[in-house]
Amino acid sequence: MQYNKINNLLGWLCFVIASATYISTLEPSVSFWDCGEFISCAYRLQVAHQPGYPLFAMLGKFFSLFSMGDKTKVPYFTNMGSALASGATIMFLFWTITAIAKKMLVKKGEQADSNTQWMIFGGALVGALTFTFTDTFWFSAVETIVFALSSLCTATVFWAILKWDAHSEEPGADKWIVFIAYIIGLSIGIHLLNLLTIPAIVLVYYFRRYKNINNKSAVIAFFISIVILGLVQYGIRGYTVMFAAYFDLFFVNNLGMGFGSGALIFFVILIGLIVFGIWWSIKNNKPALNLALLCVAFIYFGYSSFAYIPIRATANTDLNNSHPDNAFTLYGYLNRIQYGETPLLSGPYFDAKVTDQTEGSIIYRKGEKKYEQAGKKLNTVYDHTTMFPRMYNTENSDGSYAQDAQFYRQWLHMGENDAPTFSDNMRWMLSWQMYQMYFRYFLWNYAGRYNQLDGQQSTEAIDGNWTTGIFDSGKPLPKTLTHRDANTPIYATNAYTPLYALPLILGLIGLIYHFQRNQRDALIVALLWFFTGLAIVFYVNQPSVQPRERDYSYVGSFYAFAIWIGIGVIAIADLGKKWLSPKTAAAGATIICLLVPFLVASKEWGTHDRSTKMTPHDMAYNYLISCPPNAILFTYGDNDTYSLWYDQEVEGIRPDVRIVNLSLFSGDWYIRQMQKKMNESEPLPITMSYDKYKEGVRDAIQFFDKSIVGSTDIKEVFDFISSDDDAAKVELQDGTKVNYLPTKNFKLNINPDEIVKNGVVTADQKSRIIDTMKWKYTSNFVTKDNLAFMDILAHNNWKRPICFTITVGQENMAGLQPYLYKEGFTYHLIPFKTDTAAVHDQLGKTNTLVMYDNIMNKFKWGNFKHAKYLDPESTTMFYPVILSTVLDLTQNLIQDGHKDLAVKVLHKYDAEMPDIYPFIDMARSKYFLVATAYTLGDIPYGNQYATSIDNYLVDQLDYNYGLLQKDASQVDPRAVQMGLSIMNGISQIAKDNHQAAIAGKIDKQLKDYEGKFSSILGKQQ
Repeated sequence: MQYNKINNLLGWLCFVIASATYISTLEPSVSFWDCGEFISCAYRLQVAHQPGYPLFAMLGKFFSLFSMGDKTKVPYFTNMGSALASGATIMFLFWTITAIAKKMLVKKGEQADSNTQWMIFGGALVGALTFTFTDTFWFSAVETIVFALSSLCTATVFWAILKWDAHSEEPGADKWIVFIAYIIGLSIGIHLLNLLTIPAIVLVYYFRRYKNINNKSAVIAFFISIVILGLVQYGIRGYTVMFAAYFDLFFVNNLGMGFGSGALIFFVILIGLIVFGIWWSIKNNKPALNLALLCVAFIYFGYSSFAYIPIRATANTDLNNSHPDNAFTLYGYLNRIQYGETPLLSGPYFDAKVTDQTEGSIIYRKGEKKYEQAGKKLNTVYDHTTMFPRMYNTENSDGSYAQDAQFYRQWLHMGENDAPTFSDNMRWMLSWQMYQMYFRYFLWNYAGRYNQLDGQQSTEAIDGNWTTGIFDSGKPLPKTLTHRDANTPIYATNAYTPLYALPLILGLIGLIYHFQRNQRDALIVALLWFFTGLAIVFYVNQPSVQPRERDYSYVGSFYAFAIWIGIGVIAIADLGKKWLSPKTAAAGATIICLLVPFLVASKEWGTHDRSTKMTPHDMAYNYLISCPPNAILFTYGDNDTYSLWYDQEVEGIRPDVRIVNLSLFSGDWYIRQMQKKMNESEPLPITMSYDKYKEGVRDAIQFFDKSIVGSTDIKEVFDFISSDDDAAKVELQDGTKVNYLPTKNFKLNINPDEIVKNGVVTADQKSRIIDTMKWKYTSNFVTKDNLAFMDILAHNNWKRPICFTITVGQENMAGLQPYLYKEGFTYHLIPFKTDTAAVHDQLGKTNTLVMYDNIMNKFKWGNFKHAKYLDPESTTMFYPVILSTVLDLTQNLIQDGHKDLAVKVLHKYDAEMPDIYPFIDMARSKYFLVATAYTLGDIPYGNQYATSIDNYLVDQLDYNYGLLQKDASQVDPRAVQMGLSIMNGISQIAKDNHQAAIAGKIDKQLKDYEGKFSSILGKQQ
């Protein structure tokens, strides 16, 4: 059979194997993080968060159509789009490895013999299939996320440049260069990661086209590649829109034309110049110029998918992030201005103090008929700066700073008063940014991993760390990590996946062999690895602990290393020829090395099989079901909001509820959207006109204590701080007058009859209603989200229920905790008399019977107990929330005299939830399950969980004792102390409930562990 035919067939075989793997392990519904937003925006062609993913949205819409009207199947088919894109990526990886291997082993113009074909195809199969099952790539392959399609773009352009390389001497070969330019343009509408292939592509072109290759010209070629990357990233992608914006400014403000007219004229001029340049290059026989201009034209063709953004923004879709309907807003949207700027080459140390602020460029906003000035960009001046800053503080919207400085000092073992130096910058970069946030991820994929918990904050703890597994038998490890119960789902804590470093070793062999056999091509692969890995580390310059692990950002780098895994097989076969026949060596190396992808697949399958997980969908469903009719539901985090958007925007669940994300509510565009109808939800009761909160107006209202006696009605406070009257303002040192907050003590007068009439509570609860709600505002600033929230409180008149998701932080509740009652997985604002008994647990209060009905009869449980795999968000975020919710309900049912109902709630929990321990605090929470069960007289239930907790704590204490014997510094004193405390508590309640066997067993264990940990316990005392 011909080489090309075998090559094509085996490439498609890789596609089938990979696609079948991903489709069989797809998440059947929405996933956590950005997936809910992406699916919602694809399904209804809406505008996602910055910098926009228009082509991804359009492709997602295409795949959603296969649901054939069944809205619950929409995410399955958009997830399948990722699976098929990932399968195609594997196919191109196979063809990339064969192209590189053939060039290395077969002279140009010659045919590969059968032995060489064995080596080429065997190596490509091993490399492609190993990457198929790697942790990071598989994760993105089974959910609706941009990284699967972005990887396909990367794989396609790198394969295409190798295709051009093989045929560069043939007429018309440069069509591959133009094709690459088009894919790069398209990829901008998916994710910018694909642009990082440009340096490797330029080097391939340089090595093939230039005859006089030397170190000097190679360095020049490298810098030219960086310039091209910059021109595409900043010139074509960024400045094109910026120039269009200033054209629009001139035509609108100076010539009196309509919005968009100047931008349209700019694009007509731009297109005309490109067309003229192509015509001139043809006429004057300038092939290099012609190729360059064609590439620019085709990048623009691909980039034109971004026309989708202002078109759909103008259509006022429900999800319309930043509302980028004009060139200035679009420019800010594309450049993620709302996320702030990251210092790269120069900037402040993390302890630098602000000494001055200077005005920069004018900020423009779209007015009624013209662009208006919203202020000027402020440039901050610091007392001491450094070149190449790696440690810096990130400023929050209210002017405060994150806890970055504390983490820097902790990580580098710096004293509280130690000033950071450039050396500290470099230590931080090497140890945290490069090792902890890149190489640790790299080793997850090619060496192995202890578990799937977040491990950003420690290089030594097992959580989130890498392991080969080779030396683990001699280490003290908890049994909950290494031994899985067949009746319990695989979850983040017990996802132990050692790969024995076999993929890593094979790849390193391939790397060395490649540099020995073909240094130029090896350098190109190395350049791809570097720019899609460490170059991102330098550019992103992550300031501190991230909201989640960021390994998905570097998948292109892991892809590049997989090429060397394939070449490693060839290296082993080549070595084997010293003792075996070429055919035997090639076949033997392939067969033996195929064990590597089989090993990776067998280890990783359990932690990537999401086919039975429904947690994101069902938790969002429960949030919505917890809300009374026509509620306003305030959320904050991604994992609350995005799944809620999916449930509502795609499946149409509870369209009467208005979802308000507090982290977006500070944007004038978002407040304005909340003043419009959405689905079946009427506009929010926000009375402010746009002029009162538009960008640059009332961005942050500061508190100036005017010593006002007593509490002030919230409506009076709102009217005062939103007034344009100079009498309601304070004069600053520069003479400007601004609004201010004169008091933090608020009140809201209550009409009990209206509360009952509006259905906030039932008639039999009327006696619990207070005449006046009083509370204290908790911040020194009123930002736009706070201002809009005050407006709602002042003018809602209890016509719409106000709710918060249970995971909203207390700092976002504006001091209203005394009046928030759980009715499931949300808090409902109810003006009940303050419960003095709950003063220490204000958020444990429940509207008990309403909550009981929701939990027992309405909620869905995410298939928690029977899912094959549960991800970290399910186990570390929502599992504890569910348990605490159940405990709050049972305690309040007991307090209200409904012990029979409390027993039913306990058994509902046991029926729906697995008995797992994502972290030791869960043992403390489950202690209250035991105590509640004993209180209710359900002794078997109490004994069941008492035994479970004891087994878990024994394992954790044995683990820490093993650490104590090897390295006392690694012991977790908190875990030891808490474990012994919980054991003691269980022993005591077991004795109180006449469970002598359990109490006796635990007392014996306590005595043993107190002796073992006497050195630690003594220090703590």
